[in-house]
Amino acid sequence: MVLDLVIIGTAISLGPLHNSAFILLLSTDRGLLKGLVFILTWLAELVLVVAGVVWLTDGDPPSRHSASSTAALAAKLAVGVVLVAYGEHKRRRGPTRPRKTPKWLARLDRVSAWTAAGLAVLLQPWAMVAAGGATVVQADMSSAVTFVALMSFFLLATGSVLVMELYATFAPTEARAELARLRMAIESHQDQAIVVLSLLTGLWLVAQSTYELVT
Repeated sequence: MVLDLVIIGTAISLGPLHNSAFILLLSTDRGLLKGLVFILTWLAELVLVVAGVVWLTDGDPPSRHSASSTAALAAKLAVGVVLVAYGEHKRRRGPTRPRKTPKWLARLDRVSAWTAAGLAVLLQPWAMVAAGGATVVQADMSSAVTFVALMSFFLLATGSVLVMELYATFAPTEARAELARLRMAIESHQDQAIVVLSLLTGLWLVAQSTYELVT
């Protein structure tokens, strides 16, 4: 479970879409406040998913090969297959023409804090969050290791935007220039990043879930 959560949390954090949008959000008027709202909403979504799963299992993982355990593994397998199929589809399409910033992203300078919260919901990679929730079915809340694993998952999944928020808070001048360059790099390699993250995460979920189902 621990390794699964590390891989899923890292994949969530490195997603190019929300990172690019977050950088634009920070560059707007009152960007730090909007960024904080984005982060808190993003984190709240993860906590709610995990808390819901723990509530359903009562913090006690189902026995191996039980109906609940098998359903959770099947869900992870399904997510893995979807990610692999999506990544392979984008890989087969090959490189596309350089992207322009979508119009809705270009208008972020006029969004409110409420819209920033909605953006966090919209850009959350819900397929990977679902995989994380299916993994948490195995969580034994009486174990300190489980608590550390869950805290690490939250930190990893929020890490990229949290680091950028702190950078912009304590070094605003340097952050503005560096994050602008980072956004350009992200947008120029967006398709490649999506392919790599989708394939690697999907293949891991497929392999791990299949192994658990057949052994």
